[in-house]
Amino acid sequence: MKLGLRRPSLRGMLSARTSPKRFVRHRLGFKAPRGWGWLTNPRKALYNRIYRRTTFSLFDLFRRR
Repeated sequence: MKLGLRRPSLRGMLSARTSPKRFVRHRLGFKAPRGWGWLTNPRKALYNRIYRRTTFSLFDLFRRR
């Protein structure tokens, strides 16, 4: 598990926003409501929750709290 600063990846940001999988899920309404990750994939949801709490990005440093 990573701790500390996450390095931004412009390629990753672009591919996440333009992927066919994302387009299909959003257009056809196959999304589960926000917060339902525990039901759809509990292992991934747990990993993401820990990852988000133990790391930060450069963009987080400039965001106002």
